Amino acid sequence: MRELVETKQAIFELSCRYMRSLDRLDAELRHTVFHDDATVDYGFFKGSARDFVDFAQNALVDHLANHHMLGQALIDVDGDFATGEVYFQAFHKIVEDGEEKDLFIAGRYIDRYEKRNGVWKISFRAEVNDWSRTEPAADNFLKAPTRSLVGARKPDDYSYGVLPE
Repeated sequence: MRELVETKQAIFELSCRYMRSLDRLDAELRHTVFHDDATVDYGFFKGSARDFVDFAQNALVDHLANHHMLGQALIDVDGDFATGEVYFQAFHKIVEDGEEKDLFIAGRYIDRYEKRNGVWKISFRAEVNDWSRTEPAADNFLKAPTRSLVGARKPDDYSYGVLPE
């Protein structure tokens, strides 16, 4: 039982690192969650995970901010193979027609994982979007002078100075 719990945690942490890589715009980290021959299907992009990492990097670079959250995760393990359905919510601060907007997207990742050479990674990922909403930006708190720590992209984000890489 302990091995199963540790395996499921290792697999779930792939999605945690994936989300961090999106928010911090860290392509190097994003590459580490996929096997070299992994594929993805996002509907608007279907192909190698390696190419998708570059596609996502270019798609997010013009966003003012991103914040991804993970929800429940159902992970089934069968030896060195596993499947999963992982829920997510994504916030994107975008500029549309010269105005800042808040874009919210929620959905699920449908994944296949494989353990190779003792390491679990994603071998296939599909993103299924369940809902989205765009509205005028509503973050005046962060625009006012504040002494709060505010998130940024790699390497400027506070976490890169205090967390091990």
